[in-house]
Amino acid sequence: MGIAKVGTDLLSEKAAIMRESLQKSQTITDNVVTILGSFDHRLSTLEAAMRPTQIRTHSIRQAHENIDKTLKAAEIILSHFDQYRQAENKILNGPHEDLENYLEAIAKLRSNIQFFGTKNSFRNSDGVVSHASSLLTKAISKLQDEFNQLLSSYSKPVEPERLFDCLPNSMRPSSGSPGHEGEHNGKSNHHSDSHNNNADAVVYTPPVLIPPRILPLLHDLAQQMIEAGHRSQLLKIYREARSTVLEESLQKLGVEKLNKDDVQKLQWEILEAKIGNWIHFMRIAVKLLFAGERKVCDQIFEGFDSLAEQCFAEVTTNSVSMLLSFGDAIAKSKRSPEKLFVLLDMYEIMQELHSEIDTLFKGKACTDIRDAATALTKRLAQTAQETFGDFEEAVEKDATKTAVTDGTVHPLTSYVINYVKFLFDYRSTLKQLFQEFEGGNDSSQLATVTMRIMQALQINLDGKSKQYKDPALTHLFLMNNIHYIVRSVRRSEAKDLLGDDWVQRHRRIVQQHANQYKRNAWAKILQCMSIQGLASSGGGSNTAGGDGGTGGSSGASRALVKDRFKTFNIMFEELHQKQSQWTVPDSELRESLRLAVAEVLLPAYRSFVKRFGPLVESGKTPQKYKKYTAEDLDRMLGEFFEGKNMSETKR
Repeated sequence: MGIAKVGTDLLSEKAAIMRESLQKSQTITDNVVTILGSFDHRLSTLEAAMRPTQIRTHSIRQAHENIDKTLKAAEIILSHFDQYRQAENKILNGPHEDLENYLEAIAKLRSNIQFFGTKNSFRNSDGVVSHASSLLTKAISKLQDEFNQLLSSYSKPVEPERLFDCLPNSMRPSSGSPGHEGEHNGKSNHHSDSHNNNADAVVYTPPVLIPPRILPLLHDLAQQMIEAGHRSQLLKIYREARSTVLEESLQKLGVEKLNKDDVQKLQWEILEAKIGNWIHFMRIAVKLLFAGERKVCDQIFEGFDSLAEQCFAEVTTNSVSMLLSFGDAIAKSKRSPEKLFVLLDMYEIMQELHSEIDTLFKGKACTDIRDAATALTKRLAQTAQETFGDFEEAVEKDATKTAVTDGTVHPLTSYVINYVKFLFDYRSTLKQLFQEFEGGNDSSQLATVTMRIMQALQINLDGKSKQYKDPALTHLFLMNNIHYIVRSVRRSEAKDLLGDDWVQRHRRIVQQHANQYKRNAWAKILQCMSIQGLASSGGGSNTAGGDGGTGGSSGASRALVKDRFKTFNIMFEELHQKQSQWTVPDSELRESLRLAVAEVLLPAYRSFVKRFGPLVESGKTPQKYKKYTAEDLDRMLGEFFEGKNMSETKR
């Protein structure tokens, strides 16, 4: 019991202590809450007191920021005003002394105009823009003058010697030449030169028309003018400066502007020389002058392709027209056979330059120039083809009265054969021409044309042969001419086209005419040595059975034998006199014809002399009848067909 009471008292005491502690804690808490509440009140009071100060501080800060922005804007405006003053000073000084700084000043001026144009809030912006624009207009005007002056001062005609130095060595005029005229006249010379050049893949080096250091300056000037909207002024300045110089370069070279009437008045030799020069001039113009001009144009107007093409077209139009007008005049002039080869030369050069013309004169602006060049090429081809037809017809209908009294090769034959030989020098050109107008295989076309020309020639020769009164001379004439044709064909490329059958057929024709010549020239004289008609109806000393007769000449009349010898002598002498004036120009044919005659004549004469010679040898003056030995006749036959004149044949 006592222990339980003690325990209870102890718990009560501890509970009292805990109660007292809790009361103290509550008191402290209440005090802290009171203190914190006091702090909150004080802070609210302080915050209320500082709010006006905070507002003033924010306003001051905002004002400072605005002032900074304003100062910066003013600084930018002032810097632009400063740039404007600097640009104005440079522009007023002009571009001549320092073009680079002048162009930089224009760029700054443009920047200022753009800057002030966007500053609508700036009270004086419109005035500044107006003044700057006016200054820019003056600057561009001075720039335009500078472009004109710079381009004009460096635009000079190119001397012919400079152009010749740009040519491949094989095409340069010979040293010591008095000039460029006539350097490339002959058609055959030009043609062989042209093929050699193609084979050697020659290189042309266009001349420097404007110094390389000047081109960037001109480009910068042009760019400023384009940006200022002065394209038309720029085009006009460029055209006037460069087109005149280009024309003068061609004129110095020797290019003339001739029309059809001018061409028609020229003698052929002069015209042929001018055509040869024109071919040379076309190469120089396209490969050197126009190529150089294109390079200059592209560099000055780099980045402005359409303007470059337009400038190039306007600069070259007159020069191209000057060149093509001559070719056009030739193509439209009266056709004649001798013009065929120069027409082919001209067609050939236009074909050769075709790809380069298309490359140089590219773009819409140059369409007319390209079309003009193409039209000339087609016109030359058409005229050449028509001249072919004219030539074939002219050969067949040739009525020249050129006397060929000796039966030799007629000038028409040699002319036509040389003409055909020249045609084969143009095989590649003719291939293009035939393909353009007729299509098909070029070799067959050329073979057909050649055969037609040969046939026309033979028809004409047949007609000319009928002018001879002596049938023997008729066949000798045809033999000579056809032999000349066959020999020429065998020695040329024509043989490959015409074929062996053609050659063999015409060789047989030559032999036929040789046989006809022998038959017509020698049949009568051979008849004199025939035994027919020598028998006598009476006897006595005047017959082969008389005093001076021989058994081999039994029954022959001495008088008839003498008459035969006398007739033979007269006829042979007439043949000798006449046919020594005739001509067989080919030595092999001449010797073979003499041999063919000798093989018929000499055996017959020897046989006649052996059989009937004793009849005249036993009589008076036998040498009067038996004038010639077989050896004499053989020697005299060696004088046949030598083309001797009358005085040479008189003995």
